[in-house]
Amino acid sequence: MKVVTFGEIMLRLATPGYLRFNQSNSLTATFGGGEANVAVSLANFGISVDFVTRLPKNDIAQSCVMDLRKYGVGVDQIVYGGERLGIYFLETGAVSRGSKVVYDRAHSAISEIKSGMIDWDKVFEGVNWFHWTGITPAISQGAADVCLEAIQKANEKGITVSCDLNYRKNLWNYGKKAGEVMPELVAGTDVILGNEEDAEKVLGIKPEGVDVTGGHVEAAAYESVSKQIMAKFPSCKKVITTLRGSINANHNSWSGVLWDGKTLYEAPTYQITDIVDRVGGGDSFMGGLVYGLLTYTEDDQKALNFAVAASCLKHTIYGDYNQVTVDEVEKLMGGDASGRVAR
Repeated sequence: MKVVTFGEIMLRLATPGYLRFNQSNSLTATFGGGEANVAVSLANFGISVDFVTRLPKNDIAQSCVMDLRKYGVGVDQIVYGGERLGIYFLETGAVSRGSKVVYDRAHSAISEIKSGMIDWDKVFEGVNWFHWTGITPAISQGAADVCLEAIQKANEKGITVSCDLNYRKNLWNYGKKAGEVMPELVAGTDVILGNEEDAEKVLGIKPEGVDVTGGHVEAAAYESVSKQIMAKFPSCKKVITTLRGSINANHNSWSGVLWDGKTLYEAPTYQITDIVDRVGGGDSFMGGLVYGLLTYTEDDQKALNFAVAASCLKHTIYGDYNQVTVDEVEKLMGGDASGRVAR
């Protein structure tokens, strides 16, 4: 099995510990981005995976490539050009103070990508699965065009396509709204991850006959949204939603549901009481889901459970990447959440 992911990777500059931006005299540098995070997860799980993006030719971008290569992610299909790597700054919240992200990604190399810059025929040789997110078409018209180019080529070759809708209102600032761009891309997608807000903002779909204003979203709401997505986009075979309950910045409940057109599967709920880093949590879920669907081909419940457990573990790991193994995830799936020292 081979997977390709496509999107932007950025330099991540984070304040140490729980310091605020104005308190910190130093920043910790790592790398991260939705589709790259998924690629690292899959590589750690033993899946052959290439990450495709556009990077400038400079030392920071080269450090990024070396970082991806260290985790076993294929980087040979990356194209080069442009002037800069995007940056995001992170301040980690605590208890009642939420985390903050500040983007500095305008005019990044991938934001200036154009159709034809990537040879998708070459990229998709021997590939079984292609993953994209709603972040990429939000970056620029060029990025949206190339994403559509990739989806159409994947459809032509019979490659399974997955998407995390990932609505980010602050990124849609080049003159187009998500609702104008995303439906054409989603139309070529087989597996869709997104919550009820993503479905409404991106696809104009709301739960029917279910009240979601009270803070508790019933399973019927997910089923309603999933059915509407499948009716609007016939190529879609599975719709998945992550269920995060935010008690405070350090304590979240975590689960997920999957609709396959007939059955609504629900995973166990984990209480993550001492979060180390929740950035990349959704990406770690997607990485676990792709692995699960590729591995447990006749068991959607087990695939969903793997995704939720993998992402639960990610919340204990610093940085964007989920650096866990299949054995560790399956151990948690089996009920061992003791955290005992392995000797």
